[in-house]
Amino acid sequence: MPANRRHDEILTILSRLRSVSVGDLTTRLKVSEVTIRKDLTTLEEMGFLIRTHGGAELAEDRKFRRTLKMRRNENRDKKHAIATRAAELVREGDTIYIDSGSTCMLFAEAVADIALRVVTNSMDVMNRLADRPGISLIAVGGAYHKEAGSFLGPTAIENLRDFQIGTCFMGATGFSAAGVFSSQNILEAQLKQRALEVSERRVILADSSKFEYSAFSVFARADGVDVLITDKDFSGEGQMLAAGIDVLFADYPAENRA
Repeated sequence: MPANRRHDEILTILSRLRSVSVGDLTTRLKVSEVTIRKDLTTLEEMGFLIRTHGGAELAEDRKFRRTLKMRRNENRDKKHAIATRAAELVREGDTIYIDSGSTCMLFAEAVADIALRVVTNSMDVMNRLADRPGISLIAVGGAYHKEAGSFLGPTAIENLRDFQIGTCFMGATGFSAAGVFSSQNILEAQLKQRALEVSERRVILADSSKFEYSAFSVFARADGVDVLITDKDFSGEGQMLAAGIDVLFADYPAENRA
């Protein structure tokens, strides 16, 4: 069975069972354990699963997976306004972490002319800031996840242990009225968690369409977030404040509102 078909079969099995052993996959797919282990390593690097002792477990719900290319054109006016508002929190000389994602990419453009130390896992952020004279750019490393346009995994998480971040600017796939923030897969969530842990101030950039949407993996709860920056269509300010999260609103042109 070709590798790409085998990968699809493995993910189909995982989507049904949520976890599976190497032995079970070997029997089902009629290939060697060495081949299955290589497949699992490849799929983990792509962000689809997490390796466990003797097998793997599902890392994301593929039915709702949206690539970075898809997300770039969604609610762009709102995202641009949020990025501009977030840039107002940045001061020259700050050390900041910029997450991957479409809103964070716009945020990187908004701070490109400020003298900063920037730590990031995002290829788009790196590309936009690499030639800026005032930016000291640090990449966390790890395995490159093409669909997210970012570096993820144990190496990236371990590297973040060595940093002290003033403010992290984090994207989210969804968030709830209780202040629960989620992302598309476990690998993304794990790195987000570590970035929040090593940061003094934790800021989430999320437009109102993500409110009350629950993604696959939780990366933060209310006590791990300080500020939410969103757009004027967001209706849950009171609930966020009750959860201990400050809310900053970004305005955008009235003619572009629904």
